[in-house]
Amino acid sequence: MLELKNKKYVRENKINFERNNIHVTDIDDSELYKKTFDTPIWIHFGAGNLFKGFHCVIAQKLIEQKLSNKGIIVAELFDYEIIEKAYKPYDNLSLQVTTCADGNIKLHVISSITESIAADSTDKVAWERLKVIFAAPSLQIATLSITEKGYDLKTINGLFKTDILKEFDEGIVKPVSAMTKLTALLYERYKSNKTPIALVSTDNFSHNGDKLKAAVITVANEWKLRKHVNQEFIDYLSDGKKVSFPWSMIDKITPYPSQKIKQRLDEIGFISTQIIKTSKNSIIAPFVNTEEAEYLVIEDTFPNGRPALEKVGVYFCDKNTVDKVEKMKVCTCLNPLHSALAIFGCILGFTSISDELKDGDLIKLISKIGYDEGMPVVVDPGIIKPFDFINEVINVRFPNPNIPDTPQRIATDTSQKLSIRFGETIKLYLKRPDLNINSLIFIPLTIAGWCRYLIARDDNNNPLTLSPDPLMPYLQASLKDVKVGQPNSSNGKLVEILSNEKIFGINLYTVGLGKKIEKYFKEMLVGKGAVRKTLKKYLGT
Repeated sequence: MLELKNKKYVRENKINFERNNIHVTDIDDSELYKKTFDTPIWIHFGAGNLFKGFHCVIAQKLIEQKLSNKGIIVAELFDYEIIEKAYKPYDNLSLQVTTCADGNIKLHVISSITESIAADSTDKVAWERLKVIFAAPSLQIATLSITEKGYDLKTINGLFKTDILKEFDEGIVKPVSAMTKLTALLYERYKSNKTPIALVSTDNFSHNGDKLKAAVITVANEWKLRKHVNQEFIDYLSDGKKVSFPWSMIDKITPYPSQKIKQRLDEIGFISTQIIKTSKNSIIAPFVNTEEAEYLVIEDTFPNGRPALEKVGVYFCDKNTVDKVEKMKVCTCLNPLHSALAIFGCILGFTSISDELKDGDLIKLISKIGYDEGMPVVVDPGIIKPFDFINEVINVRFPNPNIPDTPQRIATDTSQKLSIRFGETIKLYLKRPDLNINSLIFIPLTIAGWCRYLIARDDNNNPLTLSPDPLMPYLQASLKDVKVGQPNSSNGKLVEILSNEKIFGINLYTVGLGKKIEKYFKEMLVGKGAVRKTLKKYLGT
């Protein structure tokens, strides 16, 4: 039996691992740990599957290619069980399982993580360690993958959340939310030496660096108003030569750990395969299953230097190029298609993204959204060709049966994604004199599908379990009286949702799409099978 027992055990059993086609790299773990502990260069916030499948693997490549003698530190801001159950018992080791389209899997033990920390400000030892890390002049990068909602300080109505206001009043001593914790740690760096640092959001939304910067400076300004910090701290955060917030685009599908992958690992005698569901509903394991394709594009603004990440597949460029790549991917060539598959996949009873790519209607739907409605507003970023990218998504990545991804996972937090995945394209149609916003059919159809999904009934009018979403109580309250089989029950019910600019980035009635979406929505309410019939009607299938 082989396991992720500890780094010494893996190193001593390297031959046995490799006999089972599990790649293990010879690394002097004690030296790596000491150098990283004393002079850290990279810390990541967000210990979930994307980190396990991408960020720590990049760090591993740097070490393997002798481009760095430092590892990566990971800190979890929200769900501390992840650290206690998926990192500590395995000495921070992880198994990367790359699932290839041909059915093969590639196995690689990742040993680049030198510390895993629960970023809990009430845990004196853990919090003091984080303060030491942030005070270290050697620290060059803090990356984040915490999802869109981790950056929000305000409610749907634009007011500061009650808990956030409490944190503003209490100051920097024991921050609770992600942005107050990060700002408090930056204050430690400011107090200690004012050394530069780059804070890199690798979450999937437009201009993520700007949103991160805005959140951090908002926290700092609110603390200044309450005399917890001084103006000089604000100046430090605002000086791009001291603290930078690069834009980035990241792309790698990392689904929840798969039971099928677990079984395949069990069959070869690899026993570190427990799939863990925490009390906060995170799903993680000591292994991560992910696809072969991966992209990371970052604006090259690192005031304290950075590792040679460009030598391990990361693209570095100017802000304008990042913007083009990000819009290509997040607004057109992948994320909108993913959301469309999530919405209609849940309603139509699918539990696998790859199975949806066997459905002619759904293939045509995402093709219409991507090629027909989205591609006209895409600007070629130069470093990645849009048509090559979307072709790979539709023909290779999504249909891969060995990527155990589900529409239910992708449907999580949809309200936080719509303004980017669809709203940005709608805005560009308004700006372009050669494009007619009234020609849009399939983006409005998908928005109508999302509203139909919120009723929590599938296309057979059976109860449908909805994925978590921070706005779900608000959304369902608006639609509580809408019934399948009673299309007129929808009259007037979508106005509050479709006019909400926080959700869509635009008022859909002002731009002339609200009534069209209402019409599609009403057609999807006619009765059993109405969602499928509506899709077929507009797809011409």
